[in-house]
Amino acid sequence: MNEKRMIVKNGHLIDPAAGLDGVYNLFLEDGKVFDISEKEMLTGFEDAETLDAAGLHVFPGLIDLHVHFREPGFEYKETIETGAKAAAAGGFTTVCMMPNTKPVIDTPEMIADAIKKAAKVTKINVLPIGAITKGQLGKELTDIRGIKAAGACAVSEDGKSVMDPALMKQAMVIAKEADIPVFDHCEDATLVKGGVMNEGKRSAELGLPGIANRVEEIIEERDILLAEETGARLHLCHCTTAGSAELLKEAKKGYKNITGETCPHYIALTEDDIPGDLGNFKMNPPLRTENDRVALKNAVTDGSMDVISTDHAPHSKDEKEQSFLKAPFGIVGLETSFAVCYTELVKNGRMKLSDLIDRMSARPAEILRMKLGTLQKGYPADFTVADLNEEYEIDPSGFKSKGVNTPFTGKKVFGRIKYTFAGGYKVYDQKAD
Repeated sequence: MNEKRMIVKNGHLIDPAAGLDGVYNLFLEDGKVFDISEKEMLTGFEDAETLDAAGLHVFPGLIDLHVHFREPGFEYKETIETGAKAAAAGGFTTVCMMPNTKPVIDTPEMIADAIKKAAKVTKINVLPIGAITKGQLGKELTDIRGIKAAGACAVSEDGKSVMDPALMKQAMVIAKEADIPVFDHCEDATLVKGGVMNEGKRSAELGLPGIANRVEEIIEERDILLAEETGARLHLCHCTTAGSAELLKEAKKGYKNITGETCPHYIALTEDDIPGDLGNFKMNPPLRTENDRVALKNAVTDGSMDVISTDHAPHSKDEKEQSFLKAPFGIVGLETSFAVCYTELVKNGRMKLSDLIDRMSARPAEILRMKLGTLQKGYPADFTVADLNEEYEIDPSGFKSKGVNTPFTGKKVFGRIKYTFAGGYKVYDQKAD
């Protein structure tokens, strides 16, 4: 058997970037795509390893622009290794790791260290994101140029906003010069005032302080204006409101360097799904209303919302088994993302599978400006194999992540990830794992 060559045969290949949607054979060599063909065999592949994907779907490896792997400083919640395993189990071959660790990833040296750590423990692409301000204290900018040179894929203050508009403008000017995108957590800290869930009827019923939609939208409006002025590439993180969807859509009419993401939980859940004072439903931004959910689903469907990311945020079981007031913000999402989105968006006929793959692979690759998100000849052999007909119940006890803090426990979904390959290496096998 030629271990440098592999054939994935008879699978239904979906590749929106290449315009492919049909049964093809995928030929791989030395970790890259050699060819896609309807032919069963190509010269030189007679003794290649073969994976029969009959009845299954094959698509480019998923790309998550927004994860928290907690290393360094919070390894009891997650590590790069456990996070990467969770990503592979969810069909992801590339993830972008936020910098709000302890210490904060805010120097070129820490970016380089994160890249080295990841290379030792996983074959998937773990791309670090550098902080915008030193220590994420909002006072002094980091070495954004040096962070880019060290290998960061973006800069972000995720977990909070840079509240000083002059400092944020300066960061965008430098980011534009360095050609690195700004991933923007939009939250007006002066308006939060201890809020822990959406400000609305459910917060009133539970007697908990709320977070209004405008907390998110005010910073989005500010930073859209700053991006237009500076020419920076701005990506709005975890959008949750109908207003956010409209702001993004309108901004795109006059400015092309702006993109946005929402998350599976904002597509699938609302404040009405919160059963009680349970920490596993606490996230930031919070679950909003049905009107917001519908607007976000429409935005993802029509493409004005570019990307679906997970905002994977693991915490220990003890931390999340507390009330809303005491539990930390965040839920895990890597191992449930594709199935939840497929079930909510494709299975019910709202959008095509190729469009979902576009939002979860091709468009994230475009934002990163990396040669990923497609299986065209010469591209990395990063791909996922899924059984779209398999229904299963989400059970966090089987997660690869250290975190089991999900609001989807017991939810029935379609779209089981069977295999994930990164650079031609099998990084996940559902039967074996």
